[in-house]
Amino acid sequence: MSTKPDSDDTSSSWSPSEPYQALTPLPPETTLETPAVLKVCIDARAALAELKQASELIPDPRVLLTCLPLLEAQASSEIENIVTTADELFRHLEAERDASPATREALRYREALLEGFRALDERPLGARVAERICTRIKAIEMSLRKVPGTAIGNTSTGEVIYTPPVGVDLLRELLSNWERFLHDQDDLDPLVRMAVAHYQFEAIHPFADGNGRTGRILNSLFLVERGLLDSPVLYLSRYIIEHKAEYYSRLLGVTRDRAWEPWLLYMLTAVAETSRWTLSKLEAIRALHQATREHVQAGLPKAYSAELVECLFVRPYCRISNLVDAGIAQRQAAARYLQQLVGIGVLEEEKRGREKLFLNTRLLELLSTERNDFEGFE
Repeated sequence: MSTKPDSDDTSSSWSPSEPYQALTPLPPETTLETPAVLKVCIDARAALAELKQASELIPDPRVLLTCLPLLEAQASSEIENIVTTADELFRHLEAERDASPATREALRYREALLEGFRALDERPLGARVAERICTRIKAIEMSLRKVPGTAIGNTSTGEVIYTPPVGVDLLRELLSNWERFLHDQDDLDPLVRMAVAHYQFEAIHPFADGNGRTGRILNSLFLVERGLLDSPVLYLSRYIIEHKAEYYSRLLGVTRDRAWEPWLLYMLTAVAETSRWTLSKLEAIRALHQATREHVQAGLPKAYSAELVECLFVRPYCRISNLVDAGIAQRQAAARYLQQLVGIGVLEEEKRGREKLFLNTRLLELLSTERNDFEGFE
């Protein structure tokens, strides 16, 4: 537990229109794990543990790494006013060229999340991984800001509400301190550390663009690195979307007033509520998977295989080529299997130009709505 005195007052040295050169290194000189914070932290840890356990019961982890990162991509992009839909993302998962610019950018978020997840096998979470993530999100090489002029404004009024620090040497120094805090501050609960580090990364604002989305990916990856999750399935941006004004207000409160407790309570509540929401969604996906498997096994015993059913969940918009590429069947047999699945009510067929898509509509409804029940098979 951090027990430094509450002396970290920067309100007199901060002005929203001036670069925040006096951004305080971590850890903050204040008590972070207050009784209120610890109470919410215990709840968040319990909810996260349940989510981790449930995710381990999904038969094919590719289902998680396809479905939930896409939902996170959609919501995290919407926070930055890049608006698409979950349906559009699933539809264009393998046909990005035909997608809208917003959909393509959100798809890149998912790619960045998964690239960051794979990068954890190579190196600890840090500035290099953040740079790699931001580069994938923006589809151009991203490095530390080298010129001044970056400012964060109110989207409604245009008023500048925060100007991050400038100078490559200072940014590099602050990021090095941020890295050390991530890995060396073991006296703090990992969830508290995640929340503190997220504020600091956003305050450093190391890149010219893409900082918000990069920072939210880093949250998920930190939970994986600390062993609190096995894969980045926490749909945290959903909570932030629903409480967007409070998210920015709490961030600004730390900068302006060193109001750490309200920020920590916000983030820990976000983890707890999001964990429970994601858990309910995972349980619904598991139930649908089981019902689908039993229905296909009974209705199409010659076509049935576990791999076939898995493919319908990894690719809710399924193409003939998906079955071929998965080694389930050659093209003619794959087309027949999909048509038979339409016949027994598992899939719906949709023509888009010369291409046929086969939709797992029950799964798509689970993923794109708040519902956790689904229409049964006749």
